[in-house]
This record gives sequence, structure tokens and C-alpha cells, in this order.
Amino acid sequence: MNSKAIRKQKIKYRVRKNVSGSAAKPRLSVFRSNADTYVQLIDDENGVTLAAASTRDKDIVAQKVTKTEKSKLLGGTIARKATELGLKEVVFDRGSSLYHGRVKAVAEGAREGGLQF
Repeated sequence: MNSKAIRKQKIKYRVRKNVSGSAAKPRLSVFRSNADTYVQLIDDENGVTLAAASTRDKDIVAQKVTKTEKSKLLGGTIARKATELGLKEVVFDRGSSLYHGRVKAVAEGAREGGLQF
């Protein structure tokens, strides 16, 4: 592994040490690649992904907007899926990314969609 990958992994472990999800309050995990953004609702106690969404979903790809605006739409999508599962509260996991830009947009979209964290 190169030094950048090691640094990102250390950051991710540091965040995950303090953030854990349960069935009642799952972890909203955000992964940001160069092209797309992916989110998952994860129950860490049972090791199960409850719901997932990404900017590659058909309804989001159809929108011709910037990556940050797509991420905000993604936050609304995952909030809608969470409410269908009867979830209102989540724990936010930014992973190894900083809380700004697309990661922040996902959080804002999820909050506007009705999730609390």
C-alpha cells in the first residue's frame, strides 16, 4: 500500500472506532469515488446492509447536475428508503473523507429527507 492509502485507512479506522450502527439506529456509511458517491445503511451488530443507494441509480443519473447536487439527491433517496424501513435516526459515517463537499451534501440531503443524526 502507498502512504496515501495507509493514511486514508488510518482515518477510516479512527472514525469507525467511535461510530457503530444497530438495527434501531444504523450507520449511514458514505463512500466517495472520483466519479460517484455510494451510501449504505448498515446494522453492525448483525453485519447486515439494510439499504443502499448510489449516484449510479437511474433516477439520479437522469438528472444533469453537478456531482455535489447529485450527492444531495442521493441523501434524499437514502432517507426515503430509511423511512420505508421505519427508521428515523442514523449514525453518520464519513469514512476516510472530510466532512465537506459531496459528503456534506449527502448529509444535508438526508436531513432534509427526515433523517436525524
